[in-house]
Amino acid sequence: MRSRAIYGCAGTSLSAAERDFFRDVKPWGFILFARNISDSDQAKALVEQLRDTVGDSQAPVLIDQEGGRVARLKPPQWRTRPPASVFGALHASNPEAAREATYLNARLIAHDLAGLGINVDCLPVLDVPVPGAHDIIGDRAFATDPATIIALGKAQIEGLMDGGVLPVMKHIPGHGRAGADSHLALPRVSATAAELSASDFVTFRSLSQCPIAMTAHVVYESIDPQRPCTTSPKVIRDVIRGEIGFDGLLMSDDLSMKALDGPLSVRARQALFAGCDLALHCNGDMEEMREVASEVKELEGQSLRRSRQALAHLSVPISSERGAFDPAAAEARLATLLGAAA
Repeated sequence: MRSRAIYGCAGTSLSAAERDFFRDVKPWGFILFARNISDSDQAKALVEQLRDTVGDSQAPVLIDQEGGRVARLKPPQWRTRPPASVFGALHASNPEAAREATYLNARLIAHDLAGLGINVDCLPVLDVPVPGAHDIIGDRAFATDPATIIALGKAQIEGLMDGGVLPVMKHIPGHGRAGADSHLALPRVSATAAELSASDFVTFRSLSQCPIAMTAHVVYESIDPQRPCTTSPKVIRDVIRGEIGFDGLLMSDDLSMKALDGPLSVRARQALFAGCDLALHCNGDMEEMREVASEVKELEGQSLRRSRQALAHLSVPISSERGAFDPAAAEARLATLLGAAA
């Protein structure tokens, strides 16, 4: 049985200590960053190494491949993808073209990932930015209105899933109002519950069938003034599972981010107690991973059910009515759609 954790690793191949650790704790999945990737052959080999430690050739391997400034696969090996705001701008003048372009872009991202064996992408970003908020979301969001974000978020989810990659919507229930970067500090949002419900939560509620979601390290003062969502039983129970109606697999954002405080073991325990199904730890620091592992138990009960439910959506890339997916044709069509907007 696998444990309720996702871990990163330090470099481009596993050390003996990492191999032994992963074999011992058997995490649900792994996450890759730019530090782990030098070229295609190396990345494929690392993915195989990771899966070998848990004895599962389909074990979840995650990445943050959004486009724009959040991209772990970089040129010259991989093509640069636009940030989400480019598709949002196109939507303002041509919604149909924007939906097609968003779908194709996501399908192409999935094609790149599937070629490496990566089967989960931490995308779409469904946060609704507001004026004056910190730029940590910024152009990673499609737009500032929920309707555009929902339309393009849906297209992005479909593009990834048709390409055999599971999407992770983030940062539930909304990071768009945050006045701080949660990598560096704990954001506090003072908006009323009614304001949040009418804007921030709408995108997640509308796309609540997404198989996986990632929490926001944000305090919503009108709901739980003491704890950020990731460690708040009230926010997870009342908002994510309740109002938003998300019954999918819920993973924490990275536990090593500075928005959270206390020992890593305490952070992991609090996140899982609050209602996260999985604890995410990204930086590959072995001592920190051992701390997290000390509080992470086996996947069981509702968390096991949600994991099986999410992984059941994994499939081989589908063909369109016109036959097998043609990445060159998709690139050309995407360039035409974006070029027309420019």
